[in-house]
Amino acid sequence: MGAFLTDIMNVVIGVLILLAILCVGAYVFSLLTRFNDSQEINKGNEAAGIYMGSKLLGLCIIVAMVSYSSNSWLSMAVWSAVGIIVLCLVYLIFDWLTPKFKVCDQIAEGNLAVAQLLRSIIIGVSIVIGTFLM
Repeated sequence: MGAFLTDIMNVVIGVLILLAILCVGAYVFSLLTRFNDSQEINKGNEAAGIYMGSKLLGLCIIVAMVSYSSNSWLSMAVWSAVGIIVLCLVYLIFDWLTPKFKVCDQIAEGNLAVAQLLRSIIIGVSIVIGTFLM
């Protein structure tokens, strides 16, 4: 019975840490955009929803891989912070590599093609970074 309670406690702590990481990640990610993510999503902008969802999914992938290989909550939190930084850099590099259009402007205008492309890049990079951190 003691091992079961320990496992339950670990799940609860893990979920709380994950929620905290996702909240921090969402906040940091929203600082990078020149539009208000919440407002755009509330208006029904699918591109903004895809973009924010992909960033959070990418972060979850990194947290999952880090938590699988980590033996401490602190280590998981630190490497998750590294994941947030990496995902921010991916966005900035992608925006820099596409000088003919600004990613934020395209997403604010509802350009689903740009959102889909960025989603693929974010998820792919998250898987690669997650395996590096394992």
